[in-house]
Amino acid sequence: MRLRTRLSFGSIAAIVLWAGFLLLPFMVPGYDSVRETVSLIGEMSSPARIPFAAMLCLLAACLLIFSSGLRDVSKMLGLSGAAANLTTMMAVSSAGVGIFAFPHPLHNVFGLSEIVGYQAPWVLAMTWRREKRFHRVVTFSWLMGALLWCAIMANLGAIDFHSWLWKIEKPEYGLVQRTLFLTWSVWLAGVSVMLMAHRVIRDESARAALPASG
Repeated sequence: MRLRTRLSFGSIAAIVLWAGFLLLPFMVPGYDSVRETVSLIGEMSSPARIPFAAMLCLLAACLLIFSSGLRDVSKMLGLSGAAANLTTMMAVSSAGVGIFAFPHPLHNVFGLSEIVGYQAPWVLAMTWRREKRFHRVVTFSWLMGALLWCAIMANLGAIDFHSWLWKIEKPEYGLVQRTLFLTWSVWLAGVSVMLMAHRVIRDESARAALPASG
């Protein structure tokens, strides 16, 4: 699979995730996207359990393909592939969340492990910051990394049900949780599109498409 094609799977992953979030709740009578967490869509007793798990496993597959492209770009530039590795970890976490449906004990373990994968944006910005040709990707990743940390901190309000933050968030916690997924999705899609459109990637893809001589 060519490099640009693999990079496109960042955008495809974002589409898969949000198609699931928007469509699967219709399978769950009485589900409220404003108040309730995403995990309740695919909980053990839910009629959407299997489609929800399938959606997250498909998401994981897309993330693995995208991370392989991101890793190859890093190697091509002589830069760290740490962000690609973190994206791979996100793929594992996402699949685990889907396979081990709530309230399985491992569900929350995989859910919390996603915090590691969410570090990919600022890690990419940090490790690519000296690569002037990709300054737009770096700037975008710094911004999305900062927004992701704000979203993470907001979501951690659910850890303490007696905190002032939780009292504010509780009526609309479903929306609060979705801000985290939305921010991550925007980074995925944005980096995917910017890398695919970059001259360096286009030139590399063109060279790879040329027939071998001799």
